Amino acid sequence: MTRALKTSANLPALRHDGWTPDRQARFLDELAASHCVSTAAKAVGMSRQSAYALRARMRGEPFDLAWAAALMCRFDALAEAAMDRALNGVEVPHYYKGELVGTSRRFDERLTVALLAMRAGFAPAGPPYPSHPSAGYGAGDFGRLVERVAAGPETWDEEWRIGYDEAMEECAGEEDGEEPK
Repeated sequence: MTRALKTSANLPALRHDGWTPDRQARFLDELAASHCVSTAAKAVGMSRQSAYALRARMRGEPFDLAWAAALMCRFDALAEAAMDRALNGVEVPHYYKGELVGTSRRFDERLTVALLAMRAGFAPAGPPYPSHPSAGYGAGDFGRLVERVAAGPETWDEEWRIGYDEAMEECAGEEDGEEPK
């Protein structure tokens, strides 16, 4: 997956804690693949604790939403595996005097049903208001959210400020007699 580079001069300098946008995006990709915060953090050279601290600081921001979407990716894989087990059962070997004499299928999906029933509870809360920048992203938009984390800006507020500054510059240019862009 190719990541776009930050190009705006309005974006903040590199983070002091080591969590660069690229590192955040790689962490999220690994989290979606492994569903393990420790494994994902180790894969990008960071600690599990620093990952949780970053998520706490970024509550409601693109990184936090992408984290939740990464965990939802694993529930989708669980749903596929659960569907397979529900349809085909689980093969159980039968031994007699140490030798395999046959197999049967067991269909017991109580845990699977319980996990699937809880799936919606793991989805992140919706945006604070309908026009909020996060309203354009849902739990199924993992790829778009990771791109957003990698390409920045880091917070929704920064995105709004950059857009505001660009609009003000455009308005100022129109007042000076320049052609609108």
